Amino acid sequence: MGTVLYHRNTTIDKMSLFSLLLIILIVSNRTSFGFIMNDPRTHDKTSFSSSITSLLQSSIQSDPSATISQSSLSTTEDQRRNELKQSLIRLCASFDRGFGSTPRIRKEVEELIRQLETINPMTSDAARGVDGKNHQEGGGEEDVPLKGAWRMIWTTALDVLNLGASPTLVPAGIYQVIDPPIATNIIDFTPRAQALLPVGFPSTVIRAKVQTRASIRDVNRVGLIFESVQLKPVEVFGFNADSLPPLKIDLPRVNIQDLPGVNAKTAPGFFDVTYLDRDMLIIKQNAPGGYFVSLKVSNYDP
Repeated sequence: MGTVLYHRNTTIDKMSLFSLLLIILIVSNRTSFGFIMNDPRTHDKTSFSSSITSLLQSSIQSDPSATISQSSLSTTEDQRRNELKQSLIRLCASFDRGFGSTPRIRKEVEELIRQLETINPMTSDAARGVDGKNHQEGGGEEDVPLKGAWRMIWTTALDVLNLGASPTLVPAGIYQVIDPPIATNIIDFTPRAQALLPVGFPSTVIRAKVQTRASIRDVNRVGLIFESVQLKPVEVFGFNADSLPPLKIDLPRVNIQDLPGVNAKTAPGFFDVTYLDRDMLIIKQNAPGGYFVSLKVSNYDP
């Protein structure tokens, strides 16, 4: 993308170039051309080289079409990025976010992810502000790039894909909501039989929440400390279930990265941001591994 394209009309007539070089040599050395060629002791090679360079540069700069503007390069890259994103979204939708994928489709998706990673608009500092430090109240994307609600559209993580094997419940919406320094993973479940019922049939939704506290491990690495797990009905046969109490378990807060002998950057419990723009997030978790592709949403209502 850094190649400079020259207009075909920028070629210099050979005779004109020879004449200009002759004048430059005569003026700069104050002698005849034949003297310079026959007596190398008086030949100023530096002046000769710099004169040629100056001449060629001036001839190129005189042609407005010799330089590609940065905006043109950016537009081309944006178009390529959008094409890859659209292809990725179509595959994710066609194969149920990874729950119904085949090995071939997983390879196709991973190739699209790899290509997007090469034109990632945020190659560093994606984790900025995620720990809540130096975070202004009401700060937006410029303050914390990861802040917001992200809906998962694809995963290769086995700990999530295994949820689709349940005989009673199936995962509906899956979200990651980041409000520094809290990052909450949300999974909505519906009865498996509900998909076979008419659209107007009263729905049942159960929401699971896993609350974590985020920290910055590296410029693109976010560490997570698990704090609590909650399970709560949202709807039961169409009736609002807000009055029902949640089942919540507070977990012991152990910061593994602070334990003796543990590498703070590679301690378990983190994910790396491999791609991030205003509406798409791609992360890779360390264990048990796997990619997550998410789109930014305005709300995460079930």
